[in-house]
Amino acid sequence: MSGVRTLAGRARQRLPEPAVRAARAVLLGWGWLTADLREEPGVIVVGAQRAGTTTLFRLLSEHPRLCRPTVDKGTGYFDDGYAHGRRWYRAHFPLRRPGRWRRTSFECSGYYLFHPLAAARIARDLPGVQVVAMVRDPVARAHSAHRHELARGFETLSFADAVEREEQRTADATALLAADPGAVSFAHRHHAYLQRGEYAAQLRRFVAALGPDRVHVVEADELFADPVPVYVDLQRRLGLPVHRPERVGRWNERPGAPLPPELEERLRRHYDDHDASLAELLGRVPSWRKEAPR
Repeated sequence: MSGVRTLAGRARQRLPEPAVRAARAVLLGWGWLTADLREEPGVIVVGAQRAGTTTLFRLLSEHPRLCRPTVDKGTGYFDDGYAHGRRWYRAHFPLRRPGRWRRTSFECSGYYLFHPLAAARIARDLPGVQVVAMVRDPVARAHSAHRHELARGFETLSFADAVEREEQRTADATALLAADPGAVSFAHRHHAYLQRGEYAAQLRRFVAALGPDRVHVVEADELFADPVPVYVDLQRRLGLPVHRPERVGRWNERPGAPLPPELEERLRRHYDDHDASLAELLGRVPSWRKEAPR
């Protein structure tokens, strides 16, 4: 399977986009036909967006007891793709292996944590699944997300203007998604820069749906500062045999210029209460709120 993934990765880099889409359609068509023989995930990385999820996905992909989706790192099923149904979802994952060769499938999404219905859907469809939530300094995350959306062509405003207009642009989007299972919202997905960093409310949805023992929070800043111990601790919490990676990179990073101090201070104040709620939920102060050693 690793050879197939390597070839698929090279094909994505070299083939024109129509050919890549055709290859994906073939893979998913075969997955649909054999869906009853495929392994639904035992682990899902649910976000947050721009909080190290790609790096964690790469690490988990190297674990000998885990297997990633066959096409992309995630499926989008539990957010905007839920109407496709379970067979479509299973089509994205590898065939089950027998006995002692069996591995646990996983997927990764940057949107599940924020989508108001994802936690309940995951709990209903995958009652034994464990989820991993990545959190990051919410001000840095918001700024990184804005650069990401600009690069993808989903944003035209400056960061200062985007956060100033966020409430107006995303008005009623969460309520719409919660009320209508078939609804999608471009603004909710691409323009909620500040709201996505309000982690405590999002994590509480998952804890309520799955129970605290199946929701594992990892701080991106701690992972990048000392990656192997943090990753080893996560593996133990997930009940996996420990696998130590040879290298930990910062994949999908988008460095940018620092924020103006007055804007950063204003955004930091926005998160005062949200970070306090997160500290209460975690039982510790998040790393970005700790005072630097003197």
